[in-house]
Amino acid sequence: MIRLLFYLLVIFLVGCTDHEENGSVVTLTHDSFPDQESWNSIIVLTREGRKRAVVKSGHLAKYSDKQEVILDEKVDTDFYSIDEQHMSNVKSDKAVVFEATDNFLAIGSVVVVSDSGVTLYTDSLLWDNKAARIMTRDTIMLTTESKDTLYGIGFESNVDLTHWKIHRPWGVTGR
Repeated sequence: MIRLLFYLLVIFLVGCTDHEENGSVVTLTHDSFPDQESWNSIIVLTREGRKRAVVKSGHLAKYSDKQEVILDEKVDTDFYSIDEQHMSNVKSDKAVVFEATDNFLAIGSVVVVSDSGVTLYTDSLLWDNKAARIMTRDTIMLTTESKDTLYGIGFESNVDLTHWKIHRPWGVTGR
C-alpha cells in the first residue's frame, strides 16, 4: 500500500512539472511572478496632485520591472475632472495601469457610463492621463442621452463623453 502511494506521488509530481521537448525541466523565473499582489484593491491615479481616477479591482498584480499593474477581477473605475468632479465610470473584465505615465487600459466587456448620459460599449479602451482623453481602435456602440445608437470602428473623446469622435461610423436615430 505504501509502495503504491509512493508511485502515485512520483507520477503526480512528474506530471505537474513543465518539460521542454528535449525532456529537461523548465524553471519559471522571477519575471513571471508579480512583485506584489493584492485583493479587493483601490488605486488612485493623480495628475499634478489631483485625483483623476479611482480604480477598484478584485485582484491586483504589480510587476515592477515592466512598471505595470495588472487588474484582473471586476475592474471598476471612476474618472474625475481636473477639479476632481466625477465625470464617468468604466467597468471592464481586466485593466493595465502603466506606472510611468499613469495611463490606463481597460480590456474586455468595457462599458463607459458618463454623468452626461452617454454610454459607450467596446472591447478595449485606453485612457491617456496627461491628455485626459479616452480612445479605442475597436468596434464601439454609443448610446446618447437622446437614445440615439451609433456604431463605429475607432473612437476618441474626453472622459465625460461630451466631445467625442467616432471613426468609420454608422448608426440609427429616432429623429
